[in-house]
Amino acid sequence: MQKLRRPVLALLMAGATLGASPAWAAEPAKPAKAENSALSGELFHLILIGELELRAENPGAAYQLLLDAARRSKEESLFRRATDIAVEARAGDQALASVQAWRLAAPKSLDALRYEVQLLIALNRAGDTTEPLKTLLGLIPPGDLAGGLLALPRTLGRGAKPETIVEVVERVVAPYQKQADPAVAAAAWVAVARARLGADRVEDSLAALNAAQLLQPQSEGAVLLALELMARAQPVAEPMVQRYLKAQSAGGGSTLNAVRLIYARGLAGQERHGEALELLQTVTREAPDLTESWLTLGALQFELRQYPESERTLQEFLSRSENSAALPQGHPATPGPDEAEGRPDPRSELRRQRSQAMMVLSQVAEKRGDLPAAEAWLDRIEEVPPLLLQSRRAALMAQRGDVDGARRLLQELPADSPEAARGKLMAEASLLRDAKRWDQADAVLQRAGELFPDDVDLLYERAMLSEKRQRYEEMESLLRKVIQLQPKHHHAYNALGYTLADRNTRLPEAQALIQRALELAPGEPYLLDSLGWVAYRMGRHQEALDALQSAYRSRPDPEIGAHLGEVLWVMGRRDEAERIWREVKQRDAANEVLKETLQRLKISL
Repeated sequence: MQKLRRPVLALLMAGATLGASPAWAAEPAKPAKAENSALSGELFHLILIGELELRAENPGAAYQLLLDAARRSKEESLFRRATDIAVEARAGDQALASVQAWRLAAPKSLDALRYEVQLLIALNRAGDTTEPLKTLLGLIPPGDLAGGLLALPRTLGRGAKPETIVEVVERVVAPYQKQADPAVAAAAWVAVARARLGADRVEDSLAALNAAQLLQPQSEGAVLLALELMARAQPVAEPMVQRYLKAQSAGGGSTLNAVRLIYARGLAGQERHGEALELLQTVTREAPDLTESWLTLGALQFELRQYPESERTLQEFLSRSENSAALPQGHPATPGPDEAEGRPDPRSELRRQRSQAMMVLSQVAEKRGDLPAAEAWLDRIEEVPPLLLQSRRAALMAQRGDVDGARRLLQELPADSPEAARGKLMAEASLLRDAKRWDQADAVLQRAGELFPDDVDLLYERAMLSEKRQRYEEMESLLRKVIQLQPKHHHAYNALGYTLADRNTRLPEAQALIQRALELAPGEPYLLDSLGWVAYRMGRHQEALDALQSAYRSRPDPEIGAHLGEVLWVMGRRDEAERIWREVKQRDAANEVLKETLQRLKISL
């Protein structure tokens, strides 16, 4: 059943009272002190009749009566009530008239200004918010002003056109960009930067962000936006993050470590695992109570095949997060309005994180051959997608030798959407590929391709399967189709280039394909590995060594290590080669590339 939606106007107005920003979010309602009412009998009678009209489903009359009472008494609570009635009735013009009367009666009312701004946005009149926003900022206490400026773009962004938001924000914050207080001036520039980014003006956003950080290198608003830009594949924002970390190195507290955590995740996403690992180790050491850092570190250690370290780290996460399992005192038993608007329930988020940790711990147990322990971890999981959980159960069944039973387990999953059906087929093909049932895996992928023609992920998987079966012409045809459908699919360029290099054929073409992949994903370790490997095949050993060392530093992967060791061995640096190979063997003794390399070179470690 589709979730019911409140009217847009009411929804936006609700946002004005839900604490959306630290500077002008309405305070939660507090119990009123018992006081004698200052209302006259006549006014009390107006209010009573107004409420009765509302109960009789006559909101127009109720609004008029309560607004009349508010004008006579100048009571803010009555103006608020009249405005809310108009909002609920979706009478935007009447709601705005009520708020404007409220402002005349109480010129310094923050609530009245908040309501007016939100109403103007809801009525598609964001351009008219300049005056109330300027007034509102002028009434904010100095200590809260920076927060108020930072909140501007998000407040306006609930319904206004992006370019209108830019115009309004630039006008409103202009006086604050030259303030003596660097925190305020920097916040004004960050507000402009965020508004411009919302309008897809990335270069203009970066210019404003740079101005903010020059004024205040330790600006939290600036670094958070810089991290967001990094996540949008804007590498020019990374020096701003590094500048912040340097400015805070003397001790930035919890905010510094939260930024480090987000930055580390970004680095891991760019395959810069060595840097991410070092940063996460710093965070867990300096801020051990930041539990999410333990989860991220443990997952990264698993990715790097550091299985004992991953297990210890994730056990530490579970131990520390267990203390957070109980809700804080006074937390509502059911999601509140803010959660209904898309904010995650903290209890559900914690269960999800703990389930992620248990999923990885199950894989660690599988890697060391302890299948009962792997299954026991799966039994404890509460919140993961059913397909993911059943895929793991199926993988363990296959490990025990029951591949057909594992297939049935996946096939019995419901497929109530095209995405679910596709996911089931991909999971089954992956299971069969790992079991080296190449023909059956290919048949499943072909069936999936009939249902989802021109799906690049399916085509890529079929290409990788063709490579396993040494059907190289078929593999090349499939990869070229992927490139045709998605010209920026860097994995396809790399896979084709690496396969040519590994077969020691068409090397100039292989090099061009890999270089194209690197243009699309600069610095990615697997691409650097491919570049080093093709240089090695072409006899350019120093060039190969430079590329492979860079790749291995960033991601100490067994395949990269096997290639690096071979280049060192051929260059006569045999002690270094054996050291690298031993590292790889300790991490993944069953790695096929390592075994093939040592066997071909007739080396026994």
